[in-house]
Amino acid sequence: MRIIFVRHGEPDYEKDCLTEAGRRQAAAAAVRLEGEGISEIYASPMGRAAETAASTAERLGLPVRTLPFMHEISWGGPDIEENGHPWTLGDRMIAQKDFDFYREDWRRHPYFAENKAVQYLDAISAEFDRFLLARGYRHEGTRFLCAGGPHAGKTIALFSHGGSGACVLAHLLALPFPWVCSVMPYGFTSVTVVELPVCPGEYVHARLELFNDMAHTPEAGYVVLQQKPDEATNL
Repeated sequence: MRIIFVRHGEPDYEKDCLTEAGRRQAAAAAVRLEGEGISEIYASPMGRAAETAASTAERLGLPVRTLPFMHEISWGGPDIEENGHPWTLGDRMIAQKDFDFYREDWRRHPYFAENKAVQYLDAISAEFDRFLLARGYRHEGTRFLCAGGPHAGKTIALFSHGGSGACVLAHLLALPFPWVCSVMPYGFTSVTVVELPVCPGEYVHARLELFNDMAHTPEAGYVVLQQKPDEATNL
């Protein structure tokens, strides 16, 4: 099973839709994805993700199925620096504080102990586990028990956001969420592929097949545009 994660195109955050450049990116992404063998398309309920998905859906002749839990995350909490923005805080934990993610619990750090971003992470992770269970993979610790079935060998595309996408990647790959936000940023309409091998009755682990492929958006180059603190949706 292959899961193709696609971040939405350049957005107008205030209107929750794509800009003209974002629509060009979405059209380019549709061409890029045409040969991937996608059989199902899913999207966040937010306008910018749904609009990006629509370009690929139209090109492939497939419907877009909405996953409400992939709505963009929010963040913040009492007395947390930078309004609790996980990307900025993750950078500080690594670059300024030399936080040891292998020996220390990032969830207990003052940046995240009461940060609502962690609530979103946990909720999205639980819902994604249910999504995978219905497709023949039961998440147990850092591995997955493959039951097989008709969904196991499919390639699906999921159009979402910088935050909710980071939540799923951190969960599937068993990586610390702040570390993923800081070390694995990805740009608008970037393509990231995670594979779950089909081995019925056996345990498997998620494999990162491709990350942040933006070759289809030459006008953007390989500049990764991160979400800024003032771009929180808080919806």
